[in-house]
Amino acid sequence: MAYVEGVQVVVAHDERATLRVGDVFVKIDADQTRIDVEVEAMALAPIPTPEVLWRNPPALALAAVPGRALGRLGEPSPASPAASAAAGASVRLLHDAPLPPWPGRRLDDLASRLDVECEWLVANGVLPTDLVTRNREVAEAALRPWTPVFTHGDLQITHVFVEGDKVTGVIDWSEAAQGDALFDLAVLTLGHEEHLADVVAGYGTDVDLDVIHGWWSWRSLTASRWLVEHGFDPNTPGCEFDVLRARM
Repeated sequence: MAYVEGVQVVVAHDERATLRVGDVFVKIDADQTRIDVEVEAMALAPIPTPEVLWRNPPALALAAVPGRALGRLGEPSPASPAASAAAGASVRLLHDAPLPPWPGRRLDDLASRLDVECEWLVANGVLPTDLVTRNREVAEAALRPWTPVFTHGDLQITHVFVEGDKVTGVIDWSEAAQGDALFDLAVLTLGHEEHLADVVAGYGTDVDLDVIHGWWSWRSLTASRWLVEHGFDPNTPGCEFDVLRARM
């Protein structure tokens, strides 16, 4: 790559940074365990993932995947019903694959984190007590035993790329692990409830919508402090705080 027009900062904070240089993404991570997981998960996943070009700790270079993201949180999604269904079908392929050899988060840890983050949101006046309390109740539906599957772990709508109605790549695998299938489906549809029916249709089996709603609340409650402390705004229209308000 002799010449590029510039370097694009995709995301940058004190834990990690991702830069785009032409058709190459360079990820720099303070925690090499996340990079280890990402590389191994992409090798194991039965769905399209970015090509690993090179690795030189603390950096990892990945080829760009074709197509465009299904959408972005806080913005209208351009995804067609067929594209959303294709995303659901790809998630099902992942969940049907053999489990990765490393475990995921324990149920007790997820419940404990929810308690801590709810307490912080109320104590610091970030959200009204009744809003936090109501979503804490909704989140309870998700905190139940599940049969573990191979999960992406951070399946945001921006991490799934499509070309037409075909999934061309799924990126950002650092949170992949054994986990709850409905967590992936919930994260994929967070803030885009209008796509849930199409995603579930592509996934090909009935899902418990109360659990999906529970994970929406859990994710939004537990992510909010991190977002605030790293310069992101969960109060942007269509984002995490709006997801919480929708449960009232």
